[in-house]
Amino acid sequence: MPVNIKSKLMAKKELIPGIFKFSVQAHEIVKAAKPGNFIEIRVNNDIEPFLRRPISIYNMNKENGILEFIFQVKGKGTIILSEKREGELIDIVGPLGYGTFKYSNYQNIAIIGGGIGIFPLYELAKNAKNENKNVNIYLGFRNKDLVVLEDEFKQVSSNLVITTDDGSYVQKGFAIDFLKKDIEDGKIDSIFACGPLPMLKAVQKLAIEKEIPCQISLEEKMACGLGVCLGCAVKTSASSKENPEYWHVCKAGPVFQAKDVEI
Repeated sequence: MPVNIKSKLMAKKELIPGIFKFSVQAHEIVKAAKPGNFIEIRVNNDIEPFLRRPISIYNMNKENGILEFIFQVKGKGTIILSEKREGELIDIVGPLGYGTFKYSNYQNIAIIGGGIGIFPLYELAKNAKNENKNVNIYLGFRNKDLVVLEDEFKQVSSNLVITTDDGSYVQKGFAIDFLKKDIEDGKIDSIFACGPLPMLKAVQKLAIEKEIPCQISLEEKMACGLGVCLGCAVKTSASSKENPEYWHVCKAGPVFQAKDVEI
């Protein structure tokens, strides 16, 4: 069950301009959370902005109860959040989401992410590596200036591939191209993905064609995070046009079997 707590901001770091990593004390959330869960944050006590901001969990330390999340400044809410100072209390609800990453049945896993979609994949990679899985990670960025967390992901991977669209850093191209090659070479038995919608669609198509189990974490606007506002609906693959069936990302997800949803 999610809890509502006031978490102390222990550390704050701007990774690159406009992208912040916060470390907060959140024993109750960390104790219950799993890779793929998210939190909802109230950025201040004013009427505006009224709604909480959904943010993925990046990293957790079960021993000391530290939870880390990373966010990009995009609007008024995240601007206010980015101005928080170390020592301040942050109003957080979590852990949220029923659908989380399930990796225990696989040994040679592929983790693929793009842009800011890579953040919820770190906790997955860390846990899988700690359980002696073969963790192949593929991260795509638009250019060198947007590359973040390279060292962190390197530490929790068996093999790390980083690509940039323009070739300004490491490999030129798209992360999925390198994943395709490893699938063809028989190195992959499952896929876990999060990132921009075009990337997720391509990963979904690839997984279905190659008949490889695939789980995707969807990013939607979630006003409540509890399935009440019904604003984050995704159509199920099994439903028809005449009788469409929808799941809500905040409650049924955010992680889904790729074959089960239309994106």
